[in-house]
Amino acid sequence: MGFWDELKFDANGLIAAIIQDYRSGKVLMLGYMKKEGLEETLRTSRPVFWSRSRRSRWVKGETSGHTQQVKELLYDCDGDALLIKVEQKGPVCHTKYRSCFYRRVLPDGSEEIVEEKLED
Repeated sequence: MGFWDELKFDANGLIAAIIQDYRSGKVLMLGYMKKEGLEETLRTSRPVFWSRSRRSRWVKGETSGHTQQVKELLYDCDGDALLIKVEQKGPVCHTKYRSCFYRRVLPDGSEEIVEEKLED
C-alpha cells in the first residue's frame, strides 16, 4: 500500500490542494488537482491544478510568471486533501495579492483587506 492507494479523489476525480508558503506558513490559495495533475506536479515540482470553472488544466504562473516551486507535499489522515508547501514568486492571487485569503470577515459581517497588493 502506497501514497496513491491512500488518496481519495471525489466523484469528479478531484482532490483539494492547500498551497502554503514553505517559509512563513501562510496559506496562499486553495486549488484542485486531478490524478494526472498530481503526477505531473511530482515530476516537475510545479503544481498542476484543474480549473473547475474553465474545466481545464492550469499551472500557476504559466501566463503571469508568478510561479510556484514545490518544496514539500503532504496529505491528510483521510487522504482527501493535500498540503503543498511552495516557494512563491510574485503574487498568488489574480487580484495581485500575496495570498488569495486577503479579506477578513468581521463579526458584524463586514470585511477588511488585511494585505497590500504586490502589483497594481
